[in-house]
Amino acid sequence: YVCSTWGNNHFKTFDGDVYQFPGVCEYNFVSDCREAYKEFSVHIQRALNSNGHPEIQYILIKIKDIMVYLKPNLVVVDGRIVKTPYYTSGVLIESNDIYTKIYAKLGMTLMWNQQDALMVELDNKFNNHTCGLCGDYNGIQIYNEFINGGAYNAITYGNMQKISKPSAKCEDPDETQALPSCNEHRDECRKLLTSPAFADCRLRLNLEMYIQACMQDKCACNGKEDSFCLCSTISEYSRQCSHAGGRPGEWRTQNFC
Repeated sequence: YVCSTWGNNHFKTFDGDVYQFPGVCEYNFVSDCREAYKEFSVHIQRALNSNGHPEIQYILIKIKDIMVYLKPNLVVVDGRIVKTPYYTSGVLIESNDIYTKIYAKLGMTLMWNQQDALMVELDNKFNNHTCGLCGDYNGIQIYNEFINGGAYNAITYGNMQKISKPSAKCEDPDETQALPSCNEHRDECRKLLTSPAFADCRLRLNLEMYIQACMQDKCACNGKEDSFCLCSTISEYSRQCSHAGGRPGEWRTQNFC
């Protein structure tokens, strides 16, 4: 019941499809799309930071009639900067130096590492009712029709989730661009993700998905030994493993991540 985005523009839908979408506009990450009155919506805006890596600049969350605007180390509720922990009708916001978390009584938990990684968990009462980059949450993976030469590719799909803002200056990513095959990095990525620290994660997660994401990261970094390229997908694997009830061991070291 988790949708997430991390690192080099990776997205994992509620139904488990993983794709890459490098858009830098404001997008509908996930919203309740049942009828005129939406119970919640989450919009995100990404941009490249000074190192050229994509980061989430801000997140805009509407829960019932409450508007929450998040930036790193900043929480604004209905236009007012607030100190955390902050509680208002059915919404609790907590933050520390690393994470900002929002718990909403209507059945949503949101967790952001104030950089590249955002995770939203939704109650299954929203099955079949969501739209946005996180997909429709109907329990059916549509990876084949969604990516492999079907009706949409990932970029077309992503571009459709753009929030239209007259003042926004941002280009849609090119829909004809194919992902490079990054097979030369497969062994290295596999080795990192099957290290003994992750022994408890193997049966809980789809390993191949994270190997593919790691391979794309390595490609994008063109051999630069940059911690962003190496660590973001491994961090996500570790987070998802914990979330699935696993216990990742100590995988970070002084010189690695």
